[in-house]
This record gives sequence, C-alpha cells and structure tokens, in this order.
Amino acid sequence: MVDFNFDDIRPYTEKEVRKKIRLLIKDPVFDNVLMHMFKVRPKVEMIKLQLRMVRNTKQLQGTFVYDILRTIINKTSDGLTHMGLDKLDKGKPYLFISNHRDIILDAAFINYLMFEKGMGTTRIAIGNNLLLYKWIEHVVKLNQAFVIKRNLSPRELLESSTKVSHYIRKTITEDNLSVWIAQREGRTKDGFDKTQASVLKMLNMSNTKSFNEGFNELCIVPVSISYEIEPCGLAKLKELIKKQHYGQAKPSKDDLKSMSMGIFNPKGRMRFSFGTPIEINFEEGKTREQQNKMIEELTAIIDKQIYSNYKLWPNNFIAYDLLMQEYRFKHRYTEEDKRHFEMMLEQALIFIDFPIIDISERFLKMYANPVINKLAVLGDA
Repeated sequence: MVDFNFDDIRPYTEKEVRKKIRLLIKDPVFDNVLMHMFKVRPKVEMIKLQLRMVRNTKQLQGTFVYDILRTIINKTSDGLTHMGLDKLDKGKPYLFISNHRDIILDAAFINYLMFEKGMGTTRIAIGNNLLLYKWIEHVVKLNQAFVIKRNLSPRELLESSTKVSHYIRKTITEDNLSVWIAQREGRTKDGFDKTQASVLKMLNMSNTKSFNEGFNELCIVPVSISYEIEPCGLAKLKELIKKQHYGQAKPSKDDLKSMSMGIFNPKGRMRFSFGTPIEINFEEGKTREQQNKMIEELTAIIDKQIYSNYKLWPNNFIAYDLLMQEYRFKHRYTEEDKRHFEMMLEQALIFIDFPIIDISERFLKMYANPVINKLAVLGDA
C-alpha cells in the first residue's frame, strides 16, 4: 500500500473525540440546531451534558446518535425495516454501495441497522460541499465520515481521487472496517438510480492486483434504499428544473435546507435491503477499452442487485399506472392510497411554480422509475 497522509480527509481519531466534542458544544450555531430539534432549553442542556460524558466513537454512536436516529424514525416515519443484513458476516468488512436519496439519512440508517445487529458501523464518504459550517464537519467526522473533495481542477481531482481510493482500500483490507459510498455523486433527483462508472474507476485507482482480485477484496455489497415518501422530493424536482431550464447552480445553503428537510419531513415506511457480496470473475483485459468495458459490466451487476431488491410501495405503483396511463398494478394499491398520492401530486404543482408543462410527468417519474428499473431486470415488480 502506497504511503499517503490522510489527515485532510480522515475521520477524527479516538484521541481527538473528547476535544472535538468540546469544540462542538461551544459552537453557537450547533446550539441553535439543538434548539430547533428539541425546542426547549432544558432538553438542549441535557443533550450537551450527555455529549460531555462521551469518551469514544462507539459510545457516541451507541448512545447519542442512536437515540437521535430512533427519535427521527419514530417521529417522521412509519417504521424502518431491513432485509439481507442477517446474511452478512458480522466479522467481515464490506464496501456498501447504495442508491442515494437523502444526504444524511441514507448512511446514518445503514449504521443504525448495523449497530442494532451488533455489527461494526461503517466509515462514510461525504462531499466537502456539505461541510458548510464547522459544526457539521465536527458532527460527521466524529461519526466516522471521511471527505471527498469536489470542484477541483483536473490535476487536483486526480490526486484527490487517488488518495480517497487508497483510503477506502486501506480501511477495508488493513483496518478491517466497512465503508459506505453512494453509487453516484449527489442524490438521485428523478428516482432513476444508476451507478456511475467514475465511482468504480476511482475505487480501482488503488488496485495493485488484477481487476478481479482488486474489486473482490473490497467485498462490494449493493444496498437498495426505499422511502415510501421522498422526504426531499419536491425540493429535488425544483432543483432539477432550475438547472435544466434556467441553468441555475444550486446555492450551498440549499444543501443545508435539504439536510433539514430529510431529517424532519415525513418519509412513510422505509426499507433498506442489503444484497449479496459481489464476486466477479471477468476475463482479464489489458487495454483501456477492455478495462472500461469491465467497469461498465460491474456497474450493471451493482444496479441489477439494487433494482431487484427495491421495496416498491403503493406510491410507486400508482405513479407507474398514472404515467403509463394503464392499470397494470391496480391490485397493489387501494383507492385511498391513490387519493393520497394524487393529493401529493397537487401539492407538487403548487410548490413548483415554474412556467413549464411537465411538472406532473417529472413528479410521477420520480416515484415510477424504481418500478421501471425493477421490471427491466426482473420482468416483474
């Protein structure tokens, strides 16, 4: 393994935990965040007292973070279930690659479920564009997040990607710790989840073995994340329309709004489905063209597991039937389900006040695309 200095991207070490928590508690913006979450000063002070007593990462995640996530689940959803996690080896590290729907909660809920099952939690890949305030950096690095730097020059991007690749491989193969990374940069805005080849090319930068050996030692496990209600759905559509029709870049403050919406907005039922570890045995290729073809084949394998393991909710089937103008899945939802979804559609038309005619179609696709993708790989949903 090449010797890299990971200090600029790594999570906080155990020796740094107490010092960083003290800095976090003193941050006035973090204090405001706690007040927004818990409403009353005595509760906020109790939370701060609990944080002062934390001595290590395991204690932080097992008490403070776990309790907050359980509160979010109880107050903003109709429950979190999972599938496939019991089939994984508790003592083995994995590279979890999932579809990406929510900035914070996708990885947080994976760790929540793993903690409940007595498994070690993952180190989490997070873009530096989300580290808008120092308190956010403290929170995510205390929770074992490592940083992927965005908006770099081509040369800087190559150097940064190489370092991240080596960090991920070292974490899994030497530190014996699992890693979570999204299948793409940024969240899926239209419900059409697709693994980016660039993510796998980045992972392969640290590979000193054959293509097969290098990826097999990472032990990739695809994870399908299914929210019954997209907590940031309307904001995602608005952002996508602004970019496509008006060329407007997303302000950094929108990321903070999305974090808050993801946490506090209703989510309905949630299912996290863990796939099976991928073991590839491609015929080795030496040319760049052959390597690129293998990368594309691997993205297809990951996508197939993600699509196959989707948990499709009534909203997904209703959206598909409305989009296709047919009744193929009418047996998968009730009239009450349909009325509720149509109310969500009406709210979208009010919320997204742009002078374009395809808002309804965009909204329907966001919920229908998981059905379309599952049908493409299984022939049935």
